[in-house]
Amino acid sequence: MSFKIAALPFADIESWETRKVLKKTAQAHRYLAELKGVAETIPNEAILISTLTLQEAKHSSAIENIITTHDELFKAELYNEATVNPATKEVQDYAIALRTGFGLVRDSKLIRLADILTIQNTLENNRAGFRKLPGTELKNAQTGEVIYTPPQHPQEIESLMDNLVQYINDDALCSADPLVKMAIIHHQFESIHPFYDGNGRTGRIINMLYLVAQGLLDLPVLYLSGYLIQTKTDYYQNLQAVRDSGQWEPWLIYMLEGIAQTAQVTITLIKKIKALMQHFKQQIREQLPKIYRQELLNNLFNHPYTKIEFMMNDLGVTRLTATKYLEQLVDIGLLQKEKVGRSNFYINQSLLQLFTERQ
Repeated sequence: MSFKIAALPFADIESWETRKVLKKTAQAHRYLAELKGVAETIPNEAILISTLTLQEAKHSSAIENIITTHDELFKAELYNEATVNPATKEVQDYAIALRTGFGLVRDSKLIRLADILTIQNTLENNRAGFRKLPGTELKNAQTGEVIYTPPQHPQEIESLMDNLVQYINDDALCSADPLVKMAIIHHQFESIHPFYDGNGRTGRIINMLYLVAQGLLDLPVLYLSGYLIQTKTDYYQNLQAVRDSGQWEPWLIYMLEGIAQTAQVTITLIKKIKALMQHFKQQIREQLPKIYRQELLNNLFNHPYTKIEFMMNDLGVTRLTATKYLEQLVDIGLLQKEKVGRSNFYINQSLLQLFTERQ
């Protein structure tokens, strides 16, 4: 399918903010603002970053048919020496790429070309950079029909990416609402399709980082991949409809609806995490008052699967003390102990259940 990508900003962009789009934009902003506030109620931001990034990694990778389980994913975090299956390794790499990107963007409030390259490098574990060879085509997985042919020439890809990065970072170039702009950025990036591999996952990470760069979120906790999995056909149809016939309104509404729905789901999840933390805090204070510390609570929620070494590092205690703490938490029913080989690990089953319920 022939589609000529225009440089940003598009001349008629203001006309795309129809009454329907503006109504959906207002709704998305309302839930996004609530999500930002709810996320701030968790005392340690690392809890949300470490756990929710793994959930996003799992779902985003599943869109590309890279499938793993929560069990495999959390165990892989525990045991570097263990054999990790390729799918789990790819999901881990996604989580690392997301956290790396967040670290680059949170202070600068910019998404630079070098940042995008770093994210993709981390995803794919290579430094291939932008496509340099022709022949890339996007095909229907069932029929093999070519649906879309992205730019083929290296100079065009580089020029379009330079233009996209300028558009991302220079608010003066476009008066559109930031959420509308995010949807445009995502469409433009996926249409450029600048890499040999990892374009979809890189594009989804850019979505989250853009919200952080714009100050709409302080933490990258709005993960659209669950919504995209549930509406995968609509995603690709709306994406292609823009290329085929310039139908921007359905694409914008689709993305804005995804933001609104995902924000609501995530608000509920974070509130449940907070309530569970309060329950753990109360139980430990009542039954094991001598071992209660905020660092202990943080450990149990940073690592749904924890181990003695994590406890030693997080609390600065000896191996004997860390083991004692974990065994006591098992005794009062807050953790479940499992043995793999010669090592023990300890599962926060209540927290894990919140994530598995969300699938």
